Amino acid sequence: MLEVILSPQILPWVLIAAGIIFLLIEAVSPGFFMAVPGTALVVLGVLAFFAYDLMLTPFGVIAAVVGAAAAAAVTILVYRKASPDKKPETISKDTIVGKRGRVTTEVTADSISGKVEIDGALWSARSTGKIIPAGTDVVVVASQGVHITVEEI
Repeated sequence: MLEVILSPQILPWVLIAAGIIFLLIEAVSPGFFMAVPGTALVVLGVLAFFAYDLMLTPFGVIAAVVGAAAAAAVTILVYRKASPDKKPETISKDTIVGKRGRVTTEVTADSISGKVEIDGALWSARSTGKIIPAGTDVVVVASQGVHITVEEI
């Protein structure tokens, strides 16, 4: 069986098919980084079509490795260009202090039942001392877990 798979008529097709399968996996599940080995396998399969006998020599092995490495490098460059430039923005208790928002449900000092909208996200809030009515602009002065403390601007 192995002799059949490694034959000059079958091996190029096996390499190309494996490469296409890897590329399809990447298309279905982006970020899995199967594009690099997939591209390298397709390139090796094409090389095997045209130079199978050459691939059995030391020079051929080196050429195949260089070709696969070049395909991988090009794939990585294309992948970087296609991906978004900036990382997704996250909000945590450390980055929310100082942000401004608007009260959507009255905020009091003794309860976290008040709600404040900040950058489209709704936070449970309390005030530093006074009652802040809905519609008032506020700034975050402290954060504890998913609850914030705000002051009127």
